[in-house]
Amino acid sequence: MKGTGNLILYREFEQEELFRNLTWLIENYDNPYYNKEDVEALLFECLKKLLELAERHGFSGNLWHCFLTFLLVSSENAYSRACERRSEVEGTICVIAAHDFAVIKELFDFEIEKLWRHVSPECVESMRCYRAVEENGTSFNRQIKEAVRMLCSHLERVEDAAAFQAAVTEFYKTFGVGKFGLHKAFRICHDKKGVGIVPITNIAQVQLDDLVGYERAKKKLLDNTEAFVSGREANNCLLFGDAGTGKSTCIKAIANQYFHRGLRLIEVYKHQFCDLNDVISQIKNRNYKFILYMDDLSFEEFEVEYKYLKAVIEGGLEKKPNHVLIYATSNRRHIIRENDSDKSESKEDMHTSDTVQEKLSLYARFGVTIYFGAPNKKEFQQIVLALAKRYALPMHQEELLAEANKWELSHSGRSGRTAQQFMQYLLGKQ
Repeated sequence: MKGTGNLILYREFEQEELFRNLTWLIENYDNPYYNKEDVEALLFECLKKLLELAERHGFSGNLWHCFLTFLLVSSENAYSRACERRSEVEGTICVIAAHDFAVIKELFDFEIEKLWRHVSPECVESMRCYRAVEENGTSFNRQIKEAVRMLCSHLERVEDAAAFQAAVTEFYKTFGVGKFGLHKAFRICHDKKGVGIVPITNIAQVQLDDLVGYERAKKKLLDNTEAFVSGREANNCLLFGDAGTGKSTCIKAIANQYFHRGLRLIEVYKHQFCDLNDVISQIKNRNYKFILYMDDLSFEEFEVEYKYLKAVIEGGLEKKPNHVLIYATSNRRHIIRENDSDKSESKEDMHTSDTVQEKLSLYARFGVTIYFGAPNKKEFQQIVLALAKRYALPMHQEELLAEANKWELSHSGRSGRTAQQFMQYLLGKQ
């Protein structure tokens, strides 16, 4: 068997320490040179980490095969990035990758049960036919989880390294690779290395149809996103209007609907606007469509973070990549707080019109603006009835609407959020 030291492209993995320890054990588990107790201790340590990984990702079947498949779909290197979401890849890099896949195919075919057979026979069957407590895991969405499982099953059936490489490459072409290929949404974080983009593993599984009403607003958002994902010209979007009307829900639904077509969502908070250039530099060469999502966007007079955002959207020397858009939600149409004094002559400001233009300039950088207004009484009742039908609530319509009217009067007024909270109240009483 070729050693893992022969790998060229696939040398760095997310679980590199576990991979190195397991492959060392494969090469040396029966080597009399090493102390048997030390080898067994390392063996059980690896098993513990492998089981924790299996539960986190919902592995099932042969744990060794699941682990190697997970490493392959997570490994970002020159070959996997070249393949992500593209139809064909040619060049010398394919030949180099074939060398690595030949090594990995040998590892894949190794009967990992041999490692445990002499020290823990009861683990052998568990390693071959593992079943996680949480079969869907907590790290992937269900679609990706099933795709990785199918890839693992396919790799178990292929006969040679060429077919092995072809199967993994097809996955890269369809879904992508690494964190951007395996996740829908992300947030920005800071660590020792600087600005990082980390996956959000539990995004709400909402669809646009879950939002009752607002058909014109949803279509406007859908049309712009469809153009963007299809590679046509599209605009930055501002969803504004009353609180609780479904602005954020619409953007989450867009992320779910277009994930399979390469759309990814990166959540950005107001205090992180100064990091936007670093974020864009990390995603500008990846073959996905990215939406920078800014929820509840608004600024007081003393807050100047919006100037960073203006420069990123339009105005900086470096052009914003074509595969990056900004979608924001706000309760304010013009985003930045305005005062009556802004439009009247003031001794403190000699050029009031310039002040007004400065505050409107951010709003003007959103080519598509979509209004979400609070529903009237009839629309609110339609939302309540639709939610009651969705949750199969056994309650007469007249009684339901009467209780809904009492609820909205004593709470936050009429909105989709109020109707949802009312449903949760009724369901909690059952």
